[in-house]
Order: sequence, then C-alpha cells, then structure tokens
Amino acid sequence: MDMEVFFPGNLKVHARYKGFVIETDQPATGGGDGSAPTPFDLFLASMGTCAGLYVLSFLQQRGLPFAGAGLVLSTERDPETKLVTKIKLEIKVPAGFPEKYRDAVIRAAETCAVKRHLDNPPVFETFVTVA
Repeated sequence: MDMEVFFPGNLKVHARYKGFVIETDQPATGGGDGSAPTPFDLFLASMGTCAGLYVLSFLQQRGLPFAGAGLVLSTERDPETKLVTKIKLEIKVPAGFPEKYRDAVIRAAETCAVKRHLDNPPVFETFVTVA
C-alpha cells in the first residue's frame, strides 16, 4: 500500500496512509505552527510504541499485571552533528515483577519491527516524477 504525502500549508507535511491522516509540523521556533509532532518525533515515537506493544503483549500473555508498566525512551546526540548516537529504552515494570522475566521482557522489546529495520536498514530509492 502506498503512502501519499501532501503539503497543507506553511511547514506542515501530512501523510495519508491506511485510511489515516498522519499530521506533522515544525515547531514555531523553526518557522512552523507547532500544531503537530515533527517527522523525527514520530520516528522516535514509532520505536517507543512498537517496543511498548511487545512489552504489553509479554505481560498479558503471562497474566502479569501491567498497571503502572510502560517505557521511557531517551536519546543521546552527537554535539557536532546533532544526530542521535544512542537510543535507550527503559522498561518500567510493576512492583512484584518476577525477576525470572527481566531478560525475557528485554528480548521481547527488542523484537520490535521498527528496531529490527534499523538493524538491517532497507535500501532507499528516491526519484522525481512530473505531477
């Protein structure tokens, strides 16, 4: 299925995909309206929510409580290039989480399809057509 990307105004860039419109914008300090996350924010959110889905499924499949569980995604950047050099996922588990599952829940989070694509990145092909 193709994704259609379009420009509704100012620095907004939206994508129509699978019946949804995914909105992005730039912050007001960068000339945008600050009305939506930036594309890079969505990139990071896709990793956090993807890993979160695997953690939630792990807990549910074992009948473990998930109230209070979640993840915190943080990044480290190269000061010169401003590019992210490290992404850390902190998995928060409820009190009483069995010690025997700690390594397994980490492995579950690491099976996220978004992360796996970064481990083996696809080839990008960019070209121009006339509208």
